[in-house]
Amino acid sequence: MDRKRLAAEKAVGYVRDGMMVGLGTGSTAYWAIRELGRRVKEGLSIRAIATSKQSEAHARRLGIPIVSFSDFESIDITIDGADEIDDRLQVIKGGGGALLREKIVASASNELIIIVDDEKPVNQLGAFPLPVEVVPFGSELTLRRLQALGCRPVLRQQEDAPFMTDNGNYTVDCHFGQIGNPVELHAEINAIVGVVDNGLFLNMASRVIIGRADGTVTERLRQA
Repeated sequence: MDRKRLAAEKAVGYVRDGMMVGLGTGSTAYWAIRELGRRVKEGLSIRAIATSKQSEAHARRLGIPIVSFSDFESIDITIDGADEIDDRLQVIKGGGGALLREKIVASASNELIIIVDDEKPVNQLGAFPLPVEVVPFGSELTLRRLQALGCRPVLRQQEDAPFMTDNGNYTVDCHFGQIGNPVELHAEINAIVGVVDNGLFLNMASRVIIGRADGTVTERLRQA
């Protein structure tokens, strides 16, 4: 079975009747939404909020009830993927282009379950380019200020035009190579005027579920 699917199906096992569920975005979250849809058809009663238009459309096709933030106060569980995750469960996200909505949903969640295959855990973050969502106005200046932090910033493209997030913003992929101090870098990036947010999800993941090539699944919990 696909490693991402293994992790996703294990994560969905934590969802119970009556829960509010955050739906992630990307190739791994796709499997979680699909499994939730299957369980909803079998009688599972949940409500959900999606982190992208793509995930919302997928969920609606599967019969998962979608609500807005005006309909609830907190989210019980969010299930989402990651691009990198270290031993302290610090995460880089945003490869799928939905980092801001993913972070908003994660911040409102009582539990954030990160689902990945066994290629995503790393000793140190940074090999995967760090996505940063920026407003289009003045983006050339914003890129230069990101570069001053020690990265090679690349404006993400889609069909020969800048990739646009669901929020109407650009995504800059920042090639650091290594991120020695994620907490400091997170603050430095978000202090740049024109930056909306960045893909460092720090101290947010409560559990990571890893699907492995041999068909097994392992879990790690964040230490208090």
